[in-house]
Amino acid sequence: MSLRPTIETRKAQATMEGAGVHLHRAFGFHDPSELDPFLLFDDFRNDIPSHFERGFPWHPHRGIETITYVLNGTVDHGDSLGNVGTLGAGDVQWMTAGSGILHQEMPKGNAQGQMHGFQLWANLPSSLKMTAPRYQDVQGKDIPEIIDDDGTRVKVIVGSFWGKTGPVDGIAADPQYLDIFVPAGVKKTFPVDTYRRAFAYVFEGVGAFADASAPEGVLLEKEVRGEEVNIRDLSGNRTLIRFGTGDEVTVQAGPEGIRFLLISGAPIQEPVAWHGPIVMNTQEELRQAMRELRNGTFIKPAH
Repeated sequence: MSLRPTIETRKAQATMEGAGVHLHRAFGFHDPSELDPFLLFDDFRNDIPSHFERGFPWHPHRGIETITYVLNGTVDHGDSLGNVGTLGAGDVQWMTAGSGILHQEMPKGNAQGQMHGFQLWANLPSSLKMTAPRYQDVQGKDIPEIIDDDGTRVKVIVGSFWGKTGPVDGIAADPQYLDIFVPAGVKKTFPVDTYRRAFAYVFEGVGAFADASAPEGVLLEKEVRGEEVNIRDLSGNRTLIRFGTGDEVTVQAGPEGIRFLLISGAPIQEPVAWHGPIVMNTQEELRQAMRELRNGTFIKPAH
């Protein structure tokens, strides 16, 4: 077994999307090969209703799949196929945009005004870019949770792990998507397929992702006051950790434990032509999508 080294640790950056929704983006709209097959990851946790209630009005998607995971609050959604529904706390929605879909997502806070969740974009290979759009909504109660003897908890959202298989399937990137909590002071190792790109996203507590005996942080070179220095970086809330090659990931939980998403997928390794919510392989395919949006032929008839 070989430990995957931490090759990059960075904080999610504040941005706005939709009709003025405040969120934090861990990655997206940069180098698409960096975490291939994944294109974008948004953290839309927010406790101020005016910062999210205008939501994401009608907009198109083509050539990708989106996985939305709600922790608190609800998201009402509807699309050009006539699908409507509501995602509640703990629920997951997988959407294959395929050949094209128009949809809207309207978040609502819970009784405390909290709207918490994440959205991941996964690329589709060229052979599936124009596949028929489809949805899969999964309730939180249907997501298996494994509790280990040391108190570690793992929710298996997509893929198989420790003998359990998540309810979301059929995603082209064949990802593994885990919600993991490791209790205070516990050091834990998790297997990750050697041939997958992998990242973690911390959203509660702190910990060190390395072969460390104590949660002192990962030794990284950073710029401080214009000079490069080596410091110990303890990964905490809204931190993305990108891993190198290997077949396992080790984390040492801090004094309050750590909760994070561990996500991996098989790289597609194809050219990417990307404009907003439309991701194709060539610039001509992008231009074709834009023409179809303008002339009303973007949505393809069901076969």
